[in-house]
Amino acid sequence: MGTVMRNGDTRVRGLAARAGGWSARHRWAAVGIWVLFVVLAMGLGSAAGRVDVKDSDQLKDETHTAAKIIEDAGIDEPASETVLVQAREAGGKATDADFRAAVAAVMKAVEGTGKVTDVTSPYDTNTISKDGRSALVQFDMRGESDTAGDRVEPVLKAVEGVQKEHESLRIEEIGGASMMKTFDDAFGDDFEKAELSAVPVALGILLIAFGALVAALLPVLLAVSAIMATMGLMGVVSHVMPMSDTANSVMLLVGLAVGVDYCLFYLRREREERQAGRDSQTALRIAAATSGRAIIVSGVTVCVAMAGMLFTGLAEFEAMGLASLMVVAVAMVGSVTVLPALLSLLGERVEKGKIPWLHPESRLRRKRGGTNRESRFWTAVLKAVLARPVVSVVVAAGALLAIAAPALGMKTQNLTLDQEFGDSLPIVQTYNRVNDAFPGGTEPAEVVVKAADINSPEVTGALADFKAKAISSGASRGPVEIKLHDAQNLAFVYVPLVGGSDLDKAGRSLDTLRDEVRPATLGKVDGVQAPITGQVAGSKDFNDQLAGAVIPVFAFVVVFAFVLMLLSFRSLTVAITSILLNLLSVGAAYGILVAVFQHGWGASLVGAEGVGAIITWLPLFLFVILFGLSMDYHVFVVSRIREARLRGRSTKDAIQHGVVTTAGVVTSAAVIMVAVFAIFGTLSMQSMKQMGVGLAAAVLIDATIIRGVLLPAVMALLGERNWYLPKWLHRLPDLTHDEAADAVVAPAARDDEGERVRV
Repeated sequence: MGTVMRNGDTRVRGLAARAGGWSARHRWAAVGIWVLFVVLAMGLGSAAGRVDVKDSDQLKDETHTAAKIIEDAGIDEPASETVLVQAREAGGKATDADFRAAVAAVMKAVEGTGKVTDVTSPYDTNTISKDGRSALVQFDMRGESDTAGDRVEPVLKAVEGVQKEHESLRIEEIGGASMMKTFDDAFGDDFEKAELSAVPVALGILLIAFGALVAALLPVLLAVSAIMATMGLMGVVSHVMPMSDTANSVMLLVGLAVGVDYCLFYLRREREERQAGRDSQTALRIAAATSGRAIIVSGVTVCVAMAGMLFTGLAEFEAMGLASLMVVAVAMVGSVTVLPALLSLLGERVEKGKIPWLHPESRLRRKRGGTNRESRFWTAVLKAVLARPVVSVVVAAGALLAIAAPALGMKTQNLTLDQEFGDSLPIVQTYNRVNDAFPGGTEPAEVVVKAADINSPEVTGALADFKAKAISSGASRGPVEIKLHDAQNLAFVYVPLVGGSDLDKAGRSLDTLRDEVRPATLGKVDGVQAPITGQVAGSKDFNDQLAGAVIPVFAFVVVFAFVLMLLSFRSLTVAITSILLNLLSVGAAYGILVAVFQHGWGASLVGAEGVGAIITWLPLFLFVILFGLSMDYHVFVVSRIREARLRGRSTKDAIQHGVVTTAGVVTSAAVIMVAVFAIFGTLSMQSMKQMGVGLAAAVLIDATIIRGVLLPAVMALLGERNWYLPKWLHRLPDLTHDEAADAVVAPAARDDEGERVRV
């Protein structure tokens, strides 16, 4: 079903065609409504403010319980800082006179800043290394921990001053505040630069693709307006489901990618029809019924994929999933409503701002009555693929399976500081030195003990037993520190874990604390809660929860994507092949990630030497994002093939027509996505680099090998079976809306072969 015209009567059927038709007829109203929506969304978001994910919402297990206890008690744990004082020479000892003088100087210097509290001497707390060469001066930053990085600079300068006076010793500061400041100084602008550069990059590529400034600006403006509206909506929605900065960054990435793609699909089809000799309004009706429908099918599929993140139970993932879902929905609505209105308003003026040298041959083609829909390169590729589909499937699938093979040995973990940043920052070296001298000292386990009376003899005795047994069990080498909060009846026990920055060993030490030490000590006191949290515990709980979410998320995304494809194309074959091809694309992306970041093959090309693992959250994140985004191309290409088939072409001819005529727009869309994602692949943080490289590689594979070779080869082999739908499935809702271009072309128009269209 589509738009059927008889004797000048236009009856529009199909949501996209109806939306496009209404917008074209009421163009100023459509533009006004969109602008009002964007302004209202931004205003409401600004008025409501954004509620960010709290620590107690991040995870569900013990880390959640511990964060909830601290939050309910109203305790804002300060940012703790540590100054390492270490003899440079092997014979130096903490008992030496100059060493003691340096420790005293550090304590006096940091106290003199007025920015710290609770400064402790290593000689009082016994924070002296086993070899006697290192000692730790510890203190807390005054004020809120979240903003401690803004206040730590005077303290860092004071420590640097002491270092200059004691050159025979190594005196270095590390802690939550100093790391926060160091990373903000080194990488704080990375995200902003990447996000800001993404828009001009997309605009530049669109300018090359269209050769006209106005046509290039439209997709970018609509994508940016969709992003702005979604930012406002995120503020409102955050009062129900908290959001985060990470969710905001992901939303911007996804919004720019799909927003530009959807407009690009629509605009290229409208332009193509005008170049075929049709008037602007007819071209717009065809674009609304064809590309508009493909956008809706793709958008709904992407939204379903993003919704998969809501099943993880992880607050950060849920925020990313909801933010991405919203921006895709907003971009989809904008593409099928306000874009037709703008195109109707602009008419031929959409070609304003032409840059002739970009497409010097376009005028010649129009003079000859041709179009620039067909790509010579893809025409040649398709000719070879369709001539030998079996060979094409074997070679392409074999190559992708080979690329995916390394993924079978994928090792995921939360990256340590040196893995994340390498040795590019001095603080990373300080982190390693502290961990070498005091295993687990920079990231101790934190036991949050809650009791009816924290000072009762039973609880006091249990705390002493826990402290002793934590060391005797081998989980810690000490020193174990206990901080009491009498008013809240809480005690915080800090336990440096044996294993330090080796997360596998530290994880085993954590298991010993949780499974052996705690039950034998604190567990024997009635009414005592003692959840164990901290960096290692948070990583372990995150990994456990993420592992439990993998199967539900995969199943949800795959099943619902299959159902949507089945309903949208009324073909069991198309639904099955789309799922299999998408899974192959994701698998190849995984293989590239493992090869580069885990095995180090070509790692020097992207600055990823020595990482040795994939960050834990990335595989599931990539699966959801890629499964959604790759549907853009698949739906667009298959819709065009199906359209040609409905117009009477043979399946083989329809495949060639569909792939070749969409090659330009798919290539342009893919280049934009790859360029935007590659920007994130240039960031210094390995987690962001892995995300950028993984997304860029997958999109590149999807737009070339999958859509240009495997899809047409598989469809050529299947022939008429591509459109197979068992009789027992005929009762399913029909969402096809047979949108062949014939249905929307006025009787006087001609089709691609120059024959009069029959209606």
